[in-house]
Parts: sequence; structure tokens; C-alpha cells
Amino acid sequence: MTVRARATIGASAVVAIALAIASLSLLGLLDANLLHNAESDAEAQATAVARLAEAGRLDPLLPPTHGADFLQVVNEQGIVLTSSQNLTGRPPVSADRPTAPGTVLSTLDVGALGQEYRQRVVQVTAETNDGLVTVYAGTSLRDADAADSTTSAALAVGMPLLLLTVAGVTWWVTGRALRPVEAIRTEVAEISDRDLHRRVPVPQTHDEIARLALTMNATLDRLESSGQRQRQFIADASHELRSPIAVLRTQLEVALAVPDPELRPELLLGALEDTERLQQLAADLLLLARIDAAEPRPNGRLDLSDLVDDAVRKRRGDRLPIHTELAPGIEVAGSGLWLTRVVTNLLDNAQRFAEQRVGVVLRTEPTARQAVLEVTDDGPGIPEPDRERVFERFTRLDDARSRDHGGTGLGLAIARDLAEHHHGTLTAEPAPRGARLVVRLPLAAAAPGN
Repeated sequence: MTVRARATIGASAVVAIALAIASLSLLGLLDANLLHNAESDAEAQATAVARLAEAGRLDPLLPPTHGADFLQVVNEQGIVLTSSQNLTGRPPVSADRPTAPGTVLSTLDVGALGQEYRQRVVQVTAETNDGLVTVYAGTSLRDADAADSTTSAALAVGMPLLLLTVAGVTWWVTGRALRPVEAIRTEVAEISDRDLHRRVPVPQTHDEIARLALTMNATLDRLESSGQRQRQFIADASHELRSPIAVLRTQLEVALAVPDPELRPELLLGALEDTERLQQLAADLLLLARIDAAEPRPNGRLDLSDLVDDAVRKRRGDRLPIHTELAPGIEVAGSGLWLTRVVTNLLDNAQRFAEQRVGVVLRTEPTARQAVLEVTDDGPGIPEPDRERVFERFTRLDDARSRDHGGTGLGLAIARDLAEHHHGTLTAEPAPRGARLVVRLPLAAAAPGN
């Protein structure tokens, strides 16, 4: 069953139940109100006749009065003392004989008096000089029955019409409300992996469906961007792998073709260097694939100060010494292996282009609750227009960042992806001289009780 049909049936069922309850309540209140009015009129007439009986002034024939269709006075022996004309010669209305003064309300069967409608009878018993007398005052309920019949007939006709109206309006409104959803579904069904540029229509209703369409388009934006990035990545990787493989093959072919054994070690050494470069490139590509797959990172608590210090100590044989200023006890949450890779890639980049100095500074920004790692060098620096482009994969800037320096163009891209995977950032920021790369990571939450 469709959403449209379920909504229509649900709305109709709720309205039907509400109408049934309202109709029964209306009929009950109407009948009770009309019955109360009839009883009040009959009781007033019966009380008036009872006072006449107490005073000994009963007429042989009681005249018809407003509010009572008939009147009858019966003594305690069951003898009719007087009555209205329409009950002349009839036996007592009730065979019961009251034993004490009072008022009793009852509804008699219409057949008992030969009337077409029900009769509401009020019985008033009074004490007289000749004993107890009972006055019966009856009023017809034909007005109440007629009102009930008319109201029931109106409800019997009006309720189905109202239900049909509710069902029709619900069906129409639901159809109009779901029309944009069907348009979205149709468009999404037609989008293939080659049509990720297409977008679903956004209705001008500014409601939940419009927000759904916007969310769907945002998802398609991400899918398109991811697809383009993946295709570009594959193309770049293929291009980058082709060059070292071709060089490696050439060196091996030359080594086989050269008859002089003394030249072979030099040729094989060059082939080994290209093999190592090819191995490093493959490892970088594998790491990028793991990051792109949103592989969950370990969430252990670690001391970033010790991690950076260990990474620097292991690089004692670098081309230039590394000057450090590390604030102690800075803790972050994440993977020690991946954060070490961030530091290593930044240091590799700085060593590759520095002229005389490489610096590492680790501090905190208490207001932002961040750890800040800065790696600087005094090399040619990064021009302002290229400060974002250097983080793109396989990007090298001019001759200063060419393959001759041994880079694959993936180091800074991997570092940024790993920093973002730890909910941090990596940016290239202005420096008086050279390059200044800054990593910001959120500090680990304080342990309970600290």
C-alpha cells in the first residue's frame, strides 16, 4: 500500500471515529435535554393538581394544560378520582400504590395508553384528608423522538459525505505533497555513475521535502567530487608509476647489454634506487587508499610532545640539524603511527628544500583547546597563490619541487589527509623566510577527576 493510500485511510478512520463519538454525544445530549424539559413541565402540572387535592378542590374533569398531555388522580384504593378528558373511563395509569408522599419519574410504554409516542409520566403522591392520593401527569416525547429521528437522519447522510470529502481532500493533498518526492525518486533512479553531475529538483516549498532534495543534492555533490577525485587519483598514479617503471626497465636493459662487468654495479645501484622510489610511491598510494576509505583511526590517548621528540631524534643523520621548541605534556587522541607519519612527511619536506635551518615548534592554544605543531625551513618558500595547491596529490611547484629532489608529490597531501582524519588541519602560513607548515589538532579531553 502506498503512502498516499495509507495517509488517506488513516485520516478517514480518525475522522470516522471522531464523528461517531461526536454523533453519539450529540444524540445523547439532545435526548437528555428534551427529556429534562418534558419532565419539568409534567412535574409542574402534577404538583399543581396535588395541591388542589390537598385543598379538596379537585374538579370532576381536569382541563388540558400546557406541559401535560394527560392528568389522572388515583386514591390509595386504586380508584380514579378524576382525570383529563383523554383518560376518561380508563383504569389507573399504574398498578403500583405508593405508601408515602413523594415524586417518582418514569417512562411508560406507549402501548399502555394507546399513544403513538412514548410518554414520560411524573407521579406525585400527596397526603389529603381522605388519605393518600397519587397524581399522574404525562407528557408526550414525540418532540424528542422527532428531533432524534431528524438528527439521526441528518448524521446518516452527512457523515458519509463528510468522510468522502475528507478522503478526497487527503488523497489530493497527499498526492500534491508527494509529487516532489516522486520527482526526486525518478531523477535518482536515472542517475548512473556516469551522470553524477545531474541533480534532483528542489521544490519551492521550504519544507521537509525541500530539505530532503537539498540533502540529496549535497550527497550527489560529494559523490561527484569523490568520483572525480578517484578518477584523477588513478590517472595521476598511473602517470607517476609509469615513469619510474620505464626508467627501471631501461637501466636493467642497459645493465644486460653492457659487456663490461665493472659498470654493472653502478647500473644496478641506480636500478635499486628507482626500485626504492617505486616502493615508497606504492606505500604512499596504499596509505591514501586507506584514508580515502575512511578507515577508522585508533582513538588512544598519546603524548604528542614525546611523539614529536622521538621523530626528531630518529633523524640525527639528516642533511641539516633540526631545532626544536617542544612544550611538554601535550596530549591528543589518535594513532601514534599516523601522527608520526605527519611529522615525518613535514620534516622530509623541510629537509628537501631548506638551505641552512629546519625548525619544529610545539605549543598549545588554550582558548581553542588545540595543539599547534609548526615546521619551518629557510628554503625558497611557498608562494601565496600555491599555499593550497601544494596539498593536492602529485603536485610539485616548478623546479624547486621537481622529481630531482626525490619527492613523489604525495607527502603533504598525505599529511593533510591524516591531520583531517584526526579532526585537525594542516595549512601553509606566511613566514618571514622560507616555508611554514602548521598542524592544529584538538587536545585530548581531560580525564575524569582532573
